[in-house]
Amino acid sequence: MFTGIVQNTTEVQGLSGLRLTLSDPGWGSADDPYEIGESISVNGCCLTLVGTENGLAFELSEETLAKTTLSLFSKGTVVNLERAMKASDRLGGHIVQGHVDQVGKLISIDEKDGSHELLIEADESMAHLLADKGSVTLDGISLTVIEPAGCRFKVAIIPHTWQETNLSTLSIGSRLNVEYDILAKHVASLLSRSS
Repeated sequence: MFTGIVQNTTEVQGLSGLRLTLSDPGWGSADDPYEIGESISVNGCCLTLVGTENGLAFELSEETLAKTTLSLFSKGTVVNLERAMKASDRLGGHIVQGHVDQVGKLISIDEKDGSHELLIEADESMAHLLADKGSVTLDGISLTVIEPAGCRFKVAIIPHTWQETNLSTLSIGSRLNVEYDILAKHVASLLSRSS
């Protein structure tokens, strides 16, 4: 489980078949070393760490490649990283599972006094899970929904988030991993069963 608060960014070293390798962002320390088998969010996808010798290595499934943006990765792609939260951690963003629901598309970027407003388009089938001022995760970043309208919604990005995540590397048409709020998904599921 994650919080959607990106802890670091790094670059893709390579994607070969079902193996993804990232440059080591320098997280590991004597107090909190990497552990083989730990979960790490890579652009919002919960992946299992399988190696640390020449960077961070992950094994992917065909499902992950088919349902996320990871298949679009190439050498040098900047990605967001978050290690799984500990039970004692602050929940700074919202509850994020790292289970991508859809791939969205960046429609526009509007800069306002150093902040940025992004317009995102996702598939209409899950638009009912969006609520104004509700939570959504884009590429692993916990964000607040603004003005949802059908399959489109906006998010406001403060300068700190713009600088400390991969958002500043994106351009119009870029694809992003979208995870909707787990609470909204559970409520929708319960309502669909009771009707």
